[in-house]
Amino acid sequence: MAQSALLTIMTGTARKAARSLKRDFGEVENLQVSRKGPADFVSAADQRAEEVIFEELYRSRPSYSFLMEERGAIEGTDGQHRWIVDPLDGTTNFLHSIPAFAVSIGLERNGVMVAGVIYNPITEELFTAERGSGAYVNNRRLRVAGRNHLADCVAVTGIKHTGRTAEDTKTIAEVAKLNPTVSGIRRTGSAALDMAWVAAGRFDLMWETGLQPWDIAAGMLMIREAGGTVTDINGKEIKPESGSVLAGNEKVHGKLLKALKTV
Repeated sequence: MAQSALLTIMTGTARKAARSLKRDFGEVENLQVSRKGPADFVSAADQRAEEVIFEELYRSRPSYSFLMEERGAIEGTDGQHRWIVDPLDGTTNFLHSIPAFAVSIGLERNGVMVAGVIYNPITEELFTAERGSGAYVNNRRLRVAGRNHLADCVAVTGIKHTGRTAEDTKTIAEVAKLNPTVSGIRRTGSAALDMAWVAAGRFDLMWETGLQPWDIAAGMLMIREAGGTVTDINGKEIKPESGSVLAGNEKVHGKLLKALKTV
């Protein structure tokens, strides 16, 4: 698979950041961990990975803007391009030695996602997408699953660990409502991987709220380039700042949207 110079930069950056994550993975006792909020951990590994990503991307394209989980927004001089970065999506998994986490890097041009990379350092699965050029995992073309009925579908969602907000309560009600109508519901702890796995046809459906731009940016392009339909939770056009995701193939996406409206 031929890829652009920009995607080459992104994949190389993700792999370099992942090397430090792999070294730290499984050594959680030795990591200095601070709290960002209730049950929301950020580790030294997370911060090191983001530093690597910032340095590599800034060196390659110093005029581009950034939106990063730890550093926040950094305005560049370019005015057209923005890197949207999550150096470690699935931090809680990482801190418990669960091998389901990823580096996620998206590139936005004039408000449109044009490239995305999601990389799991432990499985060494590198998911990539470029606008108009398809989505791939380790150079194998991706397509969303083709199932037509909710009863045959495996869905994935995210239930926040606090469970204290109205949004959390609603998600639990949605799971209870949908569980009898689908083949199964999963929760992996990494929204970026969930979206990559929808693109790969492993999950038929995904819905989740309470998301950040860096959770969504790379994956929304990946699903679209794999032939899927991806919107916000209300079926409207998705943007990195939408805060929610509803995704699947066109047919089951519509059925899930209809089902959620009854909760």
